[in-house]
Amino acid sequence: MEKVYFNPGCALSIYRPGAESKIMRYLNQYYGQVTLHKICCQHNPQVEENSLIINVCAGCDRRFRSLYDGVSTTSLWEVIDQTGHFEFPDYSDAEMSVHDPCPIREKPSVHQAVRSLLQKMNVKITEAEEHGSRSVCCGDSLYPQTPLEAVHKHMKKSAAAMPCEQVAVYCVSCIKSMHIGGKTPRHMIDLLLSETTTPETYDTVAWHEQLQEYIDVH
Repeated sequence: MEKVYFNPGCALSIYRPGAESKIMRYLNQYYGQVTLHKICCQHNPQVEENSLIINVCAGCDRRFRSLYDGVSTTSLWEVIDQTGHFEFPDYSDAEMSVHDPCPIREKPSVHQAVRSLLQKMNVKITEAEEHGSRSVCCGDSLYPQTPLEAVHKHMKKSAAAMPCEQVAVYCVSCIKSMHIGGKTPRHMIDLLLSETTTPETYDTVAWHEQLQEYIDVH
């Protein structure tokens, strides 16, 4: 039987550390025996062969499944959508667009699960013209290869393409980008746990320094 791990990802561990224990309690109650995994996806995950890693971060999902032998992945969104035991908050037909992070473009099952969860929370979705497999990068991944001014210009363009003021995201860096672009980001974890999404450290340079410090330690 495969060993199952939950990896919240560096960004979520920085942004919303209290969410880890809540998610772990849910997974162990309704999904099965799950172990918390805190090794960054940029390091060898050190897991048994045929292990399954449940991810929040789209970038983690892509790295774990493509770089390390014997590791398969699924998203937390798919797991929650499939278990059928989550107590969903009610957002009373709040209108939101969805920004799909670029590392997960080739996984339509994740796009579908995110939208299914939003619908279960009574969120009315108004899609951007380019979404899912055609989604456009929020701009954060362009740094540091691209000059900062150009990065922020791209972030504003990506945000402007979202039809709604509120934008559901499932990448912490997308929170920063949508905020810089003038939209109101709502992270899926925050939506599920009835929390307010806050941009916190959104200075692009400072955010990447914070991420790198966490990656180096984990």
